[in-house]
Amino acid sequence: MMQHFAALDWLVVGLYLAVLAGLSWHFNRVETRSTGDYFLAGNSVPAWLAAVSVLATQQSAATFLGAPDYGYRSDYSYLGAVVGAVLAAFFVAHVLIPRFYALRVATVYELLETRYDARAMRWAGGMYLAGRVLSGGARVYLAAIAIAMVGFNAIDAGSIILSAAAVMLASLAFTLRGGLKSVIWNDFVQFIVYAVAAVAVLIFLRAAIPLDNAALIDALRNAPDGANKLRLFDLSTDLSKPFTLLAAVTGLFLLNTASAGLDQDTTQRLLASPDAKTGARSLIMSALGSVPIIAIFVTIGLMLHIFYDRPDLMGGTNSVSANFAGEKITVFVHYILTQLPPGLRGLVTIGVIAAAVSTVTSALNSMSSVLVSDFYRPWREARGGAEDRHYVHAGRWGMVAVAVAMFATAVLSYYWQKHSDMPLLEFVLSVMAFAYAGLLGVYAVALFTTRGNTASVIAALLTGFVTVFLLQPFAFGSTALAFPYLLCIGTLAAGLVAAIPKGKKSA
Repeated sequence: MMQHFAALDWLVVGLYLAVLAGLSWHFNRVETRSTGDYFLAGNSVPAWLAAVSVLATQQSAATFLGAPDYGYRSDYSYLGAVVGAVLAAFFVAHVLIPRFYALRVATVYELLETRYDARAMRWAGGMYLAGRVLSGGARVYLAAIAIAMVGFNAIDAGSIILSAAAVMLASLAFTLRGGLKSVIWNDFVQFIVYAVAAVAVLIFLRAAIPLDNAALIDALRNAPDGANKLRLFDLSTDLSKPFTLLAAVTGLFLLNTASAGLDQDTTQRLLASPDAKTGARSLIMSALGSVPIIAIFVTIGLMLHIFYDRPDLMGGTNSVSANFAGEKITVFVHYILTQLPPGLRGLVTIGVIAAAVSTVTSALNSMSSVLVSDFYRPWREARGGAEDRHYVHAGRWGMVAVAVAMFATAVLSYYWQKHSDMPLLEFVLSVMAFAYAGLLGVYAVALFTTRGNTASVIAALLTGFVTVFLLQPFAFGSTALAFPYLLCIGTLAAGLVAAIPKGKKSA
C-alpha cells in the first residue's frame, strides 16, 4: 500500500535543501568574472574531487532507479559489463586526455578546429548538444517520476511537468552564478547523499529477509526459473542482449569512450585539473569507483527479487506492481513507496533527486561552455570581441537556454516511454548513441589517420545519427539488436564516411 510522506520525511528533505542552499550561497556570493574560472574552475580541481564529480555525473537517476530494476529482472551481468567502462577509462586517460591538454582546449571539440577547421568543431559541438539534450532530458524524466509519485501521488503529464520543472529550477539555482566550481562541490554533496541512501536501503532490505547469508546466496544462485542471479559475466553471443561480455568490450567500450573522452559533461572536469596526469588519474579513479556503487544498486535488485518473488522464503506474499496509476514504474520505486519507513523514505527520495540534480547541473555548465567557447565567442570576436566578463554572462544565458531544452525533452520522454517496452536503464543509455556514433567515427579518423576533411566530418556526424535512428524499432521495425551493437554499426558507418577523402595530417 502506498505510504504518504510523513513529517520526518519532509524534515529530511528540508535539511537536504538547506545544505544545498548554503553551498550555493557560498559559491555564488563572489561573482565569477573569467571564463577560465566559470567553465574550468581555474584548472584547480584535485584528482579525488574531479573523480567524485565524474562519478556523480555519470551515475544518474538512471542508475539509481534502473540498476535495481535490472538486478531484479536479471543478474549481476550489468555490473560485469562495467569492464567496458574501465577499459575505456584507461584508453581515454592515456590517449585522449594528453592530446586535449597539449592543445590547451576548453572543449574537446576544439581539437577538430586544429585538425580541420572551425566548421568541423561547431558541427561536432552541435551534435554533442543535441545528444546531451536528449539524454539529459531523459534523466530528468526519470527523476520526475519519483518526485511526482511522492509529491503528487500521480505520474500523469501534469505532475511530470511540474516535477521536471522543479528539478530544472533547482539545478539552475545551484549553478548559474558559481560556475564549474559550484557544480563540482554540489556533485560531491549529491554523491554522498545518494550513496548513503543506497547503503541504507540495502541494509534495511537485507534485514527484512529472514535468511542467513548462506541460504540467501543459495536462493540467488538457484532461482525458480533455473537462472543463476549471481552470474557476473554473460558469455552469450545473443546480439539482442545489451550487457553481455561481448557487448561490454565492443559497444559499451565505445559508449564509455565517448562518454569519458568526447562528452563535454565528463571531459570538462578532466580539463579542469592542473595537468593531464591529474585529469587522467581522476578518470581512472572514477571508473574504478563506479564498481562498488553499481554493485550496491544491482544487489538491491537481487534482494527485491527475494522479497517479492520468493514467498516460500519470505514466509508470505509481498505483491509488486509494475504500474502506478496506469503508468509503468520500476520495482525499486514501488518498494520505496510501499515499504520504506518514514525518514528513510525521505532519504531515498532525495537520493533520487540528488542523482538527477548532479547530472543536470553538470549538463547545464558543460553545454553552456560549448555554446560560448565553440559558437558564440568565435562569432563575437570576429566582430570586434568583448571582455572576458561578457562571455561569463553569455554562459549564464546559455544555461537558461539549455535548461529550457532539457525540460522540453523530459516532457517528450514521458510520451516516448509510454509507447516503448524498453526498460528505463536501456532507454536512457540508448538515447546518447544517436550523437555518440558520429562523434566516435569522426574522432577515430581525426586522431588515428591522415584522412578526412570538413565536408566528410559533417557528413559522418549526420551518417552516425541517421544510421542509429534507422536501426530503431520505431523506424523500420525491430532489428533485434541491443543498443551497444547499434552504436558499433553507427560508429563504423560514420568512420567510413569521414575517411573517404584524403587529408593532410592527424591531430
